[in-house]
Amino acid sequence: MSTYDTGNAAVRRSSGRTESRRPTENGSVSQHDAHTDTSDITLRKEDVERMKAELIQNVQSHLNDLLERALSDSLQHKPDQGKVFVARCSLLELVLDFDLFYYAFGQLGTVVWAWTLMFVYTLLGPYYILSVWASLHHSCSWRTCVSAAAALTLCAAQMSMLGIFPVYIVLHYQLPPASRFIIILEQIRFVMKSYSFIRETMPAVLRNTPQKGQSLRYLSLSSYLYFLFCPTLIYREVYPRNPNIRWDYVGMNFLKILACLFYLYFILVRLCIPVFRNKNNQPFSTRTFILAIFHAAFPGMLMLILGFYGFLHCWLNAFAEMLRFADRMFYKDWWNSTSFANYYRTWNIVVHDWLYYYCYRDFLRLTGHKLRSVATLSVFAVSAFVHEYTFTMGFGFFYPVMFCTFAGIGVVFNFALNDKRKSPVCNIIMWTSLFIGQGIHVCLYCLEWYAQIQCPRTGTSFWELVTPRSWTCSYQ
Repeated sequence: MSTYDTGNAAVRRSSGRTESRRPTENGSVSQHDAHTDTSDITLRKEDVERMKAELIQNVQSHLNDLLERALSDSLQHKPDQGKVFVARCSLLELVLDFDLFYYAFGQLGTVVWAWTLMFVYTLLGPYYILSVWASLHHSCSWRTCVSAAAALTLCAAQMSMLGIFPVYIVLHYQLPPASRFIIILEQIRFVMKSYSFIRETMPAVLRNTPQKGQSLRYLSLSSYLYFLFCPTLIYREVYPRNPNIRWDYVGMNFLKILACLFYLYFILVRLCIPVFRNKNNQPFSTRTFILAIFHAAFPGMLMLILGFYGFLHCWLNAFAEMLRFADRMFYKDWWNSTSFANYYRTWNIVVHDWLYYYCYRDFLRLTGHKLRSVATLSVFAVSAFVHEYTFTMGFGFFYPVMFCTFAGIGVVFNFALNDKRKSPVCNIIMWTSLFIGQGIHVCLYCLEWYAQIQCPRTGTSFWELVTPRSWTCSYQ
């Protein structure tokens, strides 16, 4: 019987006995009624004791049930909050684990001797070919034949040493990614430097005829050697120079470069590799693709800023200081840009100057200063091709992400968000587009990298080489 039923019964018994002991007509209570009151008190005490015992028993049973349920839940389910102990490596172990660096920068010996050969050719090849051509051009009557022979020789030498040779080194020795990028980026740098040297020297040779017995003053090997190391892509015989070198400033910049490399390693290890390596048995869908892009947007933007600060600021300033190169305008305040046209002009002044002088202006000169839009499109096409070539050779697979973003989306943004846009909202749009664009780059290249590992190529046909593996790989 429950506590409620017991209490009701006791109340009914008490009320019944109260009604039976009504007083007599003279107002007195009989002796029998007094005896009855004593019995009622005794029964009431017994009922109270029984109710107390039943209440304690019921409470104890409920507490036992709650305790058993809590113990069973704790054994079946993991705790939702609080300290959770899992198998994890310590931060010091992560800091001191340089396996990714050892892999990425592997075969440095091959990189060194390949770079040495490219540098020696870039220094001596164009210089001596131009020297011979200049001397024969002013002393020989067959100037057209001499110029044609010199042009063919120079083109063949450039194609062999700065075109085929770096690609052969990268493919034949199967260099890891960072070593590949060193070779390819130095190849592009040597091509741009040697082209500027040829482009600036040939008009001087054609305009100036040395007197009999005089040497060619506008071909200086020391000036060309200095140009190959100074942080500019436009050749001049003389540059503004600082009076002294701040070696502490040089050392600090190189330390910052190492810090940027370490931070980049940390981003890859903690934010990119665990996400895209564990996509086993997950079907590709629009939802997962969009989520992966937004997940990679922040790491991608950090990589972009690290690349900008580490190379365009620290690396170029370090070499400028060592060479006393005074012109330090390597970039402008691109982060304040309200248009993509201004962003493209201010992000990388070094490359922008080369594209402006040798692509945009030369194209306008050939077309009679017409078709400015076509000249702009040609600059975007050259930039898109070079970026795509760099990433294709660096990663070892063809995935035209950079070409599409530069030659497609970049062109649209250049004309849509032009210099007429001055609102701060346009700056927000520019930054948002950069975040999304970097997320797309990191996401697609990481997916393709692990797809190449999970689903290696089975053939060597053209379509097999140019079709991205991530489109068909099931990650089994």
